[in-house]
Amino acid sequence: MAVGLGPLPTLHPVPGFELGIASAGIKRPGRKDVVVMRCAEGSRVAGVTTTNAFCAAPVLVTRERLQGEVRYFLTNTGNANAGTGPDGLANARRTCAALAQLTGVSETAVLPFSTGVIGEPLPVEKIEGALQAALDDLAEGNWAQAAEGIMTTDTLPKGASRQFQHDGVTVTVTGISKGAGMIRPNMATMLGYIATDAKVSREVLQALVSDAANKSFNRITIDGDTSTNDCCMLIATGQATLPEITSTTGELFAKLKQAVFEVFMEVAQAIVRDGEGATKFVTVEVNGGGNHQECLDVGYAVAHSPLIKTALFASDPNWGRILAAVGYAGVPQLDVSKIDVFLGEVCIASQGGRAASYTEEQGAAVMAREEITIRIELGRGDCSETIWTTDLSHEYVRINAEYRS
Repeated sequence: MAVGLGPLPTLHPVPGFELGIASAGIKRPGRKDVVVMRCAEGSRVAGVTTTNAFCAAPVLVTRERLQGEVRYFLTNTGNANAGTGPDGLANARRTCAALAQLTGVSETAVLPFSTGVIGEPLPVEKIEGALQAALDDLAEGNWAQAAEGIMTTDTLPKGASRQFQHDGVTVTVTGISKGAGMIRPNMATMLGYIATDAKVSREVLQALVSDAANKSFNRITIDGDTSTNDCCMLIATGQATLPEITSTTGELFAKLKQAVFEVFMEVAQAIVRDGEGATKFVTVEVNGGGNHQECLDVGYAVAHSPLIKTALFASDPNWGRILAAVGYAGVPQLDVSKIDVFLGEVCIASQGGRAASYTEEQGAAVMAREEITIRIELGRGDCSETIWTTDLSHEYVRINAEYRS
C-alpha cells in the first residue's frame, strides 16, 4: 500500500518538452515499458547519477554525453542493463543509435536510461521495435502516461508540478520519478525527470539540480541500497519569454529555485510513500548536531535499522532500539546525557534514559499512525538534517523474494 499517496496531481505541460510511451513487452506483453522524451532544440540539460561503482551501462553513456547537446531521452523498464559488461555498453549505444537514426539527430544527442532486473542482457530488438510507436505518441501533455511507463515495482505513478509568474510570464516546472525499492540514492532517485520552460545557463542548471537532489532525493531511504541505475535529469527548454538565468541570485532565480525544490521534494517523498511493502511514512529529524554529517549519520542509523523498521511495522514503541541506533551512529564523544528523543510530540527519552513523563500508551498511540516523526535532539550545536524512510514489512520481503519470478 502507498502511504498518503493518491492520484497524480495536475501535471502542467512544459513547452518544448514532449513525452511518448510505447510497449516493447520486455517483461510482459502489452506493458508500456519504453518512454521517449524530446527536448526542444537549444534546451539545456543537467543531471546527477548514482555513486554506485557498479553503475549500469546507460549511466556510463549518459555521463559521457551529458555535457553535449541533448535532444532525446530513451528509457526502458524491465531490464536495468547493469552488470552486463562491454556488451551492455554496446547495447545501450545501439538503442541510442537506432533512435538517432529515426529522428535525424546525432547519436550522442540521445541519453539512455534503464531500470529493472540487474545482470540480464538488454533486449535490444524489442526496444528498437517500440521506438517508432513512442515517437508517434510524443506530446507535451503525456506526463502522466510517462510516469506510469517508467514504473517497475511502484504501485502508483509519481509526479508534481508548479507554476509561477514573473513579469507577466508563466513559468512551469513539472517532474516525474520512479522508485520503490533499492532506494538510498546518494544522488537522486532510481529515475527522475524534471523540466522547466525557463531559460537557464548550463552552469546554473547543474548547480540547481545538484542542490535540489541533495536536499530531497539524497535524504530518502527505503532499504539502504544504492541502485546501480540512479539518474535524475533537470531540463530547461528556454521557451518562456524571459531573460536567461545566468546567476544564482535575483528574483527570477529565487522563484525558479523554490518551484524546482518543491517538485523535487514532492516526487522524492512520493518514492518513500510508495516504498515496497510500506505501511508507514517516517520522518527522522535530527537537530542540535555539531555538523551536518553527524546529523546525517544519526538519521541514517535510525532510518536503516531493521529493528527500528520492524518495530514501526508492528506499531511497537520500542524506544530502546532508537537509543541504540543513535549510540552506534559513530558520532565522536557523544554525550548521551544531553540527548532527548521524541516520537511525534511525545518525549520518550531524556538525559540518557526513559523520560519521566513517558508512558507506553503515549508511545503506542503515536506508533499507530501512518505518518510518524522521530525527532532526536543531540544538544551539540546548531545543525539539523531530515531524512524520510519507511517501515519494513512482510510485503517488502515477499516483493524482493519474488522479484525475478
